Amino acid sequence: MDGPRADWAQLVVLQGHVLEHIPTLKTSNHLVIADIYDPMHLEQLEQGRDLSDDQRAQVVDAVTAVLSTQLRRGDFFLCASQRQRHFWLGHLAAIGRLSPTVYDADPTTRSLLAVTPFGLSGKPPQRTGPGLRDTLGFGSREKVVLWAGGVCSWFDPLTLLHAVHALRAEHSDLRLVFLGMRHPNPDVPEMGRAGQTRRLAQNLGLTGVQVFFNETWVPYADRQNWLLDADASVTTHFEHVETTFAFRTRVLDYLWAGPPIVTTDGDAFAELVAAEQLGVVVPAQDPVALAAALQRVLYDDDFAAGCRDRIAAVAQRFTWETVLAPLVEFCRHPRPAPDRLRCTPPIAPERRTGVAGALRRDAALVQGYLAAGGPSEVARRAAGRLRRWVKPS
Repeated sequence: MDGPRADWAQLVVLQGHVLEHIPTLKTSNHLVIADIYDPMHLEQLEQGRDLSDDQRAQVVDAVTAVLSTQLRRGDFFLCASQRQRHFWLGHLAAIGRLSPTVYDADPTTRSLLAVTPFGLSGKPPQRTGPGLRDTLGFGSREKVVLWAGGVCSWFDPLTLLHAVHALRAEHSDLRLVFLGMRHPNPDVPEMGRAGQTRRLAQNLGLTGVQVFFNETWVPYADRQNWLLDADASVTTHFEHVETTFAFRTRVLDYLWAGPPIVTTDGDAFAELVAAEQLGVVVPAQDPVALAAALQRVLYDDDFAAGCRDRIAAVAQRFTWETVLAPLVEFCRHPRPAPDRLRCTPPIAPERRTGVAGALRRDAALVQGYLAAGGPSEVARRAAGRLRRWVKPS
């Protein structure tokens, strides 16, 4: 099966396993933009823990191969953070994509790999229906902490439950709500961490008292109704390599709706929360520090108000109009990656060919650049050559 046809398109934006489902794109003349915001192979290191050693290794190898195929094929790549950009530059270098041809065209490599994360609406969230307070029967006095998303293997909700348990005697009004426990796609199985979370909450006597599980899935278009009911937001994870390069899109919802953020240290958003004072960052698997953080964002009104003000300002950096600028620019001026230009001669030690040989070589390059990207591509290449010739003294 060749999968869906893409003959009608000039540019194709893809992510995940799409290239495997449309294998004709691997050898077509389409310009391929690969969104590699999700390092799937790092996720599988955690998600595959329940498999046998051989099965787990096979899954990680297979997903790594899928990503490597994208990285060999793509003309332009999107990632979610500067951390990820460094990570993917290493992968690109390892498979030979950071060639002299690519480097000479753009020593920054931003025209090949750009930070273009998931974004959020530029319009503030507006309530359109009942939220978590109406759905779960909470009053206005309850202090609600929202876990906005699923419970995946790489998250650490167990430490969070212990922190809530430690606060229950002093703060009986605290409520922790898990937004969605089951994925709406029936083909996506529940991960083991979700079951562990339910069992621990039950064993600690928290279920239905201070911890509440929304077992269905809140529709994307309605999520703001739940977010707007939260006094604070939380995301906790473990200290491992998946965390280092993760981009937790649920945190964008937190930025959009504005509740102070409590997060475990270790990922790009934790750096942002700490630098911009958007909430509290705590060490991994530290229930005491986590309890103190929850207490501060819920019961220190001045601190919480300051967090909300700062979040409103920072959120503007992540609007779709802002984050998609590199993608929009590429689509306005599409071009193949320099090392994918058919006419580009292989990189070899330069030989003295004389003036006539040099002119023939340059004429061939100009012809190829015109075919690939038109006059603008020729101008871009010429400017790059001039920059290499004219160096500051």
